[in-house]
Amino acid sequence: MRIVFFSTQTYDRESFLGLDKPTGAEFVFQQPKLTVDTAVLAAGAEVVCAFINDDLSAPVLDQLAATGTRLIALRSAGYNHIDLEAAQRLGLVVTRVPSYSPNAIAEHTIALILALNRHLTRAYNRTREGDFNLRGLTGFDLANKTVGIIGTGQIGAAFARIMAGFGCKLLAYDPYPNPEVTALGAEYLPLDALFSRAQIVSLHCPLSPNTFHLINAETLNRMQRGSMLINTSRGALVDTPAVIEALKSGHLGYLGLDVYEEEADLFFEDLSDFPLQDDVLARLLTFPNVIITAHQAFLTREALHAIASTTLANISAWAAGSPCNLVKAEA
Repeated sequence: MRIVFFSTQTYDRESFLGLDKPTGAEFVFQQPKLTVDTAVLAAGAEVVCAFINDDLSAPVLDQLAATGTRLIALRSAGYNHIDLEAAQRLGLVVTRVPSYSPNAIAEHTIALILALNRHLTRAYNRTREGDFNLRGLTGFDLANKTVGIIGTGQIGAAFARIMAGFGCKLLAYDPYPNPEVTALGAEYLPLDALFSRAQIVSLHCPLSPNTFHLINAETLNRMQRGSMLINTSRGALVDTPAVIEALKSGHLGYLGLDVYEEEADLFFEDLSDFPLQDDVLARLLTFPNVIITAHQAFLTREALHAIASTTLANISAWAAGSPCNLVKAEA
């Protein structure tokens, strides 16, 4: 059984090679992203292992199926980047990693909040240059601040636990309230009420037609002036030009992003030798009250191990005809 991995980095190879291979499996690691042009690299492979920025649209799936692929093993929880209806039509099985380390994402969210609040990047750059002035570095106590959590699945719940430890007041929105989050003292509210009351809003919901551009000009206007917005979930939850306008006016006080709507051609690549071609992202990077990380919230040793082990378990279960973490079109 030949398994071709796309979009692989050194840490991917290390995490997968550190585990036992499925019976009879051959690993082939490809650094390029999966696209119509690179799909030929998977010719003859029964299994394609793809990551979040790989192209799994119908034309790519058509090409994979035509050259022998039978399983798309996603090494991610999200699956909005795959055309599930096309996969079903082609008889391609799709699996995913429903959970790897909620703590990794939640803790990175906290890191963004603390770095923005206490101006850590500005302070670091100043002291490196011998400037020990504290001007412009005033932050605020997290204790007693009101935090709005949109999406209270495993990651949202982990984030809620940490913020409760800081002594924050928790507000939450989710179509399916989580008893664990309620037990922390969180109050579930409609979105409008959460936006108007929260001083920090953190996104932990999946991307769907209902949540596309959940953060837009209208919802930003409902937020308190000077509030903080954090997104470690999916880039397209946020209408970036609308956020830029809110930052320019001062209505949005802080922005922390680990994801970006147009990240597919940017993140996980070293583009430091070239001019940044994305004008929207370039504008975001000019704001002193914005921190952007390149989709690294998942990047802990524990999360990488869980992703690799679950992905390989999915492949082994599929090969044996046993239950695995299937994703179907109706999902």
